Amino acid sequence: MAHLLRVPEIAAGTTEAVLATWPVPENSPYSATDVIATVETAKAVIDIEAEENGVILRRLVPEGADVSVGQAIALIGAPGESADNIEDELRAQGITPGVPTAAARPAPAEAGLPAASVDGAPDRTFISPIARRLARAADLDPRDISGTGPNGRIMRRDVERAARTVAYLAEVPTQVSPPAQPQGEPESPAAVTRPEPADYREVPHSRIRQAIASRLTESKQTIPHFYLSGSARVGKLLRLRAELNEGARGVRISLNDLVIKAVAHTHQLVPAMNVVWTPDAVRSFTSVDVGVAIASPRGLVTPVLRSVDRSGIAVIATAVKDLAERAGAGRLTPRELEGGTTTVTNLGMFGTESFAAIVNPPQASILAVGAVHRAPVVKNDKLAVGSVMEVTLSVDHRAVDGSAAAEWMRAFVSVLQHPAQILL
Repeated sequence: MAHLLRVPEIAAGTTEAVLATWPVPENSPYSATDVIATVETAKAVIDIEAEENGVILRRLVPEGADVSVGQAIALIGAPGESADNIEDELRAQGITPGVPTAAARPAPAEAGLPAASVDGAPDRTFISPIARRLARAADLDPRDISGTGPNGRIMRRDVERAARTVAYLAEVPTQVSPPAQPQGEPESPAAVTRPEPADYREVPHSRIRQAIASRLTESKQTIPHFYLSGSARVGKLLRLRAELNEGARGVRISLNDLVIKAVAHTHQLVPAMNVVWTPDAVRSFTSVDVGVAIASPRGLVTPVLRSVDRSGIAVIATAVKDLAERAGAGRLTPRELEGGTTTVTNLGMFGTESFAAIVNPPQASILAVGAVHRAPVVKNDKLAVGSVMEVTLSVDHRAVDGSAAAEWMRAFVSVLQHPAQILL
């Protein structure tokens, strides 16, 4: 019997997504566990798998449409089921044929603003409600604004850009008369031409960029940050990595893999850091889950490695490599982007020696790792040159006291300088 396919619950707090692709055509059979639809959230791409064999009788939303959790996106039937009475079946399911379901509908058009279509017939100017209000407030005609949203829809950013252009042109006179010239002196040019606006290119915000902006703004506005810096001699750590990779046939161990393991080990030594802040309590954990900041082509993501304290270094290296590859393809799952008490972010590969990062809520800290560089060090009361790594810990002061964070930093530097203990 035919029934509706609805958008499943995607992740905690996520209610909207975009129907990215329909891998299975209409009236084509599929098998249980086949991917029959793909939706994209601000952080990840999620495959919707079939629970049993069947066929898609009718798609209710097109690719690229906004959808919400629980929304009907297709009518599906049993294998071999006919679509002869598809219109009647849709009505029986409460769907009016030809009318997009809730989240897939385009935004209301600006009333009374017909636009010429290709064949000369009146068409509508599609504009989001907030963009319509902004355009009215700025006395702008939506027909004069180019939309960059889906199907040319005018978005807030389009109205704001148009308003800036109008304001600029209003401030710059089209002709500037020169001051009066004394008699007998040659006249200056009769007019000065208006300067052209600066050349620029705008890249509309992607969902993941909007999510990053919102999350980091929330973090700085709501989390009282404090920062601690440490400097570690990492000659032994570099030698340990070289020994682990010598003759290795599997995945190679990176310096960052060792740092991640060192962070988890230090969280075991100082359990007051292995916490998160909640509105009702400070939640303390027994195992250590560590986020890893990955700069993917789609934007910055921080998937979480589970039970790093109980994982071998080769397992960690393999997991990080896998997460990085799937982050680049947008194939991380929502669960992989949730949890953790801390994150490691490393800009050392770009030559940055020292920086501070913003805590990723609800985690209690984030460790910024700089590049290894040669610097003067004191060894056996003598000045020498050694390999040094600068690290900066950003901490949520609501969940962690300064003394606990200082104890953690001291322990972490010691672990980096005596790294054999992380392999035990």
